[in-house]
Amino acid sequence: MNEYEFQMTKIMNRINKLFERKKKNILSIYFTAGFPHLEDTCEILSALQMHGADLIEIGIPYSDPLADGPVIQQSSMVAIKNGITIKKIFEQLNDLRSHSPLGAGGTPFILMGYLNPVLQYGFEKFCSDAKASGVDGIILPDLPLYEYEKDYKKIFEQNNLICIFLITPETSEERIKKIDELSNGFIYAVSSSSITGTDKNMEMQEGYFQRLKNMRLKNQVLIGFGIKDNNTFNAACKHATGAIIGTAYIKAIENSENINAATKNFLNSILRPEKFA
Repeated sequence: MNEYEFQMTKIMNRINKLFERKKKNILSIYFTAGFPHLEDTCEILSALQMHGADLIEIGIPYSDPLADGPVIQQSSMVAIKNGITIKKIFEQLNDLRSHSPLGAGGTPFILMGYLNPVLQYGFEKFCSDAKASGVDGIILPDLPLYEYEKDYKKIFEQNNLICIFLITPETSEERIKKIDELSNGFIYAVSSSSITGTDKNMEMQEGYFQRLKNMRLKNQVLIGFGIKDNNTFNAACKHATGAIIGTAYIKAIENSENINAATKNFLNSILRPEKFA
């Protein structure tokens, strides 16, 4: 067994199991914890699992998000006003994984946030509490690769958590290879160097996606930013193992009186558009 296989065996969690089980058309959905209302988190998680999301990315609201567009920024502001905190998110996740048969199932949960609030919470405590609440992976876009390798990688591994890194069309081949070397889940390929929620033309990024394919990375690649409907989801899936949707889903639930029905309709529009023909 080589080093990579050993690490995979040691770290194996729901994310790894998902990619073993499903090889294409992975759908990951992002939502902001505590939005539209403080206690909506568990209802949203249950609805997403029930209606077809393969991965669920739970956004930790932050007052100064670097990569988020206006819709996600606004959802973060609302969630913060609602009283959401990292501690509250862990309490909600504990409740879901512990008491709901659906929540205890195989859908991987990923926390997406920024480094400063995590450091304020305490990095080791954050990872320990994430593990205890059933989280499988963490995305911290502003976590430097060098600091991850030097200071935090062991903490992730000790807590059976996968750290997911973002790359863009401007990311150097050297850095992509380093990220691939240090990763053991998937790589988040941002479709272009911009914020979330802006329209992208997937075909204009053919060179970027082909470059990633030619590198023969050991990790799967999911494409995010600008994925909003069945057409953009399918276009992304031509170039990668799957895609990530955030802004469009938040728009779908922000004024909904029925989270479950809105989630079902939204996921059907992505995965089963013939129902809307």
